[in-house]
Amino acid sequence: MNSTSQYFPVASCPGIAGDEAAPYDKRWLVVDPAGRWLTQSENARLADVSVAIRFGFLVMRAPGMVRMDIPLDVIEDDDSVRKRVMVGEQLVDAVDEGELAATWLSGFTGMPCRLVKVHPDAGPVAWPV
Repeated sequence: MNSTSQYFPVASCPGIAGDEAAPYDKRWLVVDPAGRWLTQSENARLADVSVAIRFGFLVMRAPGMVRMDIPLDVIEDDDSVRKRVMVGEQLVDAVDEGELAATWLSGFTGMPCRLVKVHPDAGPVAWPV
């Protein structure tokens, strides 16, 4: 792959160029209170969230919001934050990124939602086209 490839660290948010983002392609997603993956067709504000990979963090920015930094490579050994979410019709093992991320996203999108990360042991996700 070359540096002009687009990667989408947060599914449904705009992509970024650069091979440093490749390992994080579609690692995170935004889910509604029922645990279903939110796309831009369900909440168009997701298109206004910019993401970057910098200094070991997923950096999220949005108009009118303070920057939010999420650590990239955390060892997922706390089962209390694991949850099952739906991506299309597939049940996916995920890790909830916590209240700060949920509050940030909910405040920006205007609806209750949470940021989750696909668990490293989850296996491949069949992302709908």
